[in-house]
Amino acid sequence: MKHSQSIWRLTTAVILLAGLGAVSAFGQFAATGTTTLSVTVAAEASISITTSTTTLSSTPGLFVDYTGTTAFLYKIRTTQSTGTGTINVKITSDFAGAGGPSVATPPSAGDALTYSCTVAAPGTACTGPITALTTATTSVGTFGAGASSAKAGNAGSLNWTLTNDPVYKTGTYTATATFTISAT
Repeated sequence: MKHSQSIWRLTTAVILLAGLGAVSAFGQFAATGTTTLSVTVAAEASISITTSTTTLSSTPGLFVDYTGTTAFLYKIRTTQSTGTGTINVKITSDFAGAGGPSVATPPSAGDALTYSCTVAAPGTACTGPITALTTATTSVGTFGAGASSAKAGNAGSLNWTLTNDPVYKTGTYTATATFTISAT
């Protein structure tokens, strides 16, 4: 009896293994496919102002000019051979209120809102001081061919100076500076 049980177990094991082998042989089917990936990397640029409100204030002393700093972060990529890029600023809303400072029509000759710039490489900062305008953009920085910023962006700033003219009437006056960036 033991011998027939052993043969039965052996026969069952062989049949079972043969069956699994047959299933396994039919289950081994493989196919492949391919695709070609294509990407066009274009010139791009973005700017974000990190100082949403720039307060111009006067250091201690009488009639010392008002100063303040606007910080920004830029990202840029220009084309390799002929690309260029620019960061510009324009006063899109002049100081509001009669009797205060004005970019477009200063109350006294010599009154001006000026700025100097810092732009981290690969940008080249403006050579200041530059007088801000309401009628046109003025330069903050430039970029040459093949310029590329860090993925997180690169820093820059405008250091503003506003004449502190005694004829200004007391009060709070606001203006808006709009920054633009472009890349080719």
